[in-house]
Amino acid sequence: MAHHHPYYHLKHKLFLFFSQKLNLYYLLSLLLLCTLSYLLGSYHPTTPPSSLFPVKLSTSCFTSTTNSTNPLLIPLDFKPHHEIPSPARVPHFPPCNPNLFEYTPCHDVDRSLPFPRERLVYRERHCPLEESEFLRCRIPAPNGYTTPFRWPESRDMVWYANVPHKWLTVEKAGQNWVRFEGDRFTFPGGGTMFPRGADAYIDEIGRVINLDDGSVRTAIDTGCGVASFGAYLLSRNILTVSFAPKDTHDAQVQFALERAVPALIGIMATTRLPYPSRSFDMAHCSRCLIPWGQYDGLYLIEVDRILRPGGYWILSGPPINWEGHWKGWDRSKEDLSSEQNTIEAVAKSLCWKKLKQRGDIAVWQKPSNHEHCKKSRKVFKKPRFCNAQNPDLAWYTKMEDCLTPLPSVSNITQTAGGERAKWPTRLTSIPPRVSSGSLEGITPDVFTKDTAIWKERLAYYKSLNNALNDSGRYRNLLDMNAKLGGFAAALVNDPVWVMNVVPVEAKVNTLGVVFERGLIGTYQSWCEAMSTYPRTYDLLHADSVFSLYDGRCKMEDILLEMDRILRPEGCVIFRDDIDVIVKVKTNIDEMQWDSIIYDHEEGPMQREKVMVAVKQYWTAPSPAQTDS
Repeated sequence: MAHHHPYYHLKHKLFLFFSQKLNLYYLLSLLLLCTLSYLLGSYHPTTPPSSLFPVKLSTSCFTSTTNSTNPLLIPLDFKPHHEIPSPARVPHFPPCNPNLFEYTPCHDVDRSLPFPRERLVYRERHCPLEESEFLRCRIPAPNGYTTPFRWPESRDMVWYANVPHKWLTVEKAGQNWVRFEGDRFTFPGGGTMFPRGADAYIDEIGRVINLDDGSVRTAIDTGCGVASFGAYLLSRNILTVSFAPKDTHDAQVQFALERAVPALIGIMATTRLPYPSRSFDMAHCSRCLIPWGQYDGLYLIEVDRILRPGGYWILSGPPINWEGHWKGWDRSKEDLSSEQNTIEAVAKSLCWKKLKQRGDIAVWQKPSNHEHCKKSRKVFKKPRFCNAQNPDLAWYTKMEDCLTPLPSVSNITQTAGGERAKWPTRLTSIPPRVSSGSLEGITPDVFTKDTAIWKERLAYYKSLNNALNDSGRYRNLLDMNAKLGGFAAALVNDPVWVMNVVPVEAKVNTLGVVFERGLIGTYQSWCEAMSTYPRTYDLLHADSVFSLYDGRCKMEDILLEMDRILRPEGCVIFRDDIDVIVKVKTNIDEMQWDSIIYDHEEGPMQREKVMVAVKQYWTAPSPAQTDS
């Protein structure tokens, strides 16, 4: 065994002593740094957080509220000041031809021409398919475009420059739809079947259906005209989705949207309407020209699919009360009588109950469950019940001539799928689709927490964009990835409406929950254009939209569609991963938008960030400028 000198042992002990000391100092220093980092990360300032990235400021779109020269402290200006249009500043996404100011890619007249006229297939959605068909330019507002009137004034008047179409004022001159007066259109609230006004017409319906107790909250108006029915239901806390095709009445849906009333371009032809089963409390047709009795009642079968158990269908106009109108309708008694008998027979085969026919209005009610209806199939061979079919699938899904079965019940008095609370309790009550456990990963606890989270997030958004606190500044809102509808629910006390989009690519189909809460929405793929006109919305909310579509379609195409449907000086709130947000910002800097990136509401340590953007005001040049 080797023997070491005493000096060696002393040296070894000293080495160990100092090594332990150094390790201790290192650990203490590391602990101190971690503590400081945590405290800084969890600190929440009382004022809105500053931008993470400097932006190129435009004096026409920013105003300073501080003496500081730091551009990061200068907020976006959300106020309208459109008198002097700013020139388009970037060649990458140039303005489109001025003639395209009403371009709707999936409802383009030229693209529809090759499609069949039979059952109006040519008026359905037909979107650009080839890369060469995609427009890589920004749709201009018409020259003279003016900030729309604020709600509720907008219900009754629209600037002519924004929707320059006088055709309806001539075609419907005697029906009190719309009038042209100087520089604007006015809407007296009349309609073909309600000459005394929409309010009086709705009062008539209210004598058959209780419209005041909160049991009717969502409605769909098929073939809506200028949407006066939906416009006047809003004062009764009933949200209506109005739709009509883009046809000879070229501007009817556009008028509805300019009036700040929810509406979409749509038609009943061969594909299902873009809503899940059991969505609406009430469906309405006032001389909507839909052939309800044809094709073995296919269109009434589709209405049945989207009506909730116990929901109502209202029909006015031909053939209702044909005895008193047949001469004015320029149709024979036999023809009208036959049409009414066919409709009555189809409604009975669907197990609907006719509640009343009062004057020019008839009302039917869908059963609350299908227990009796199953037994009646021995009498009614058609329509049969659908087999193994997803009733909520409704994106380019063909209509079927079969009856969508309601969920099973344990006794005849139960409501299929679960009872819905009355409005406004319905908004925050656990929706039946959630309480039944039919949606993967969405429990009652998840739903309740989501509702609370969005209240906090809305408060944060309002601290970033003061215009959200200005009643009437924004009216038409679009949530591009609505999930459970929490954003719209948080806004329920504000004078706005929200179209809640559930992307067809979403992992879980939650649109049924949105409707069960008493909100409205639609299916959509953001790889395609939306069925709406340019300049539809005042504010877009894009929560994780670009993460969802990463690898599915081009970011710039989605952003150009957002630019198309956003009004000049409209706002976009993005929420996404920081890497995605930075890529989005690079694109929108080339689109005449101004933007600032902010921290997450829980602080800078979160990867998810919020970006607020404002679209600048610009229009197509005047005809004189175009000629020169």
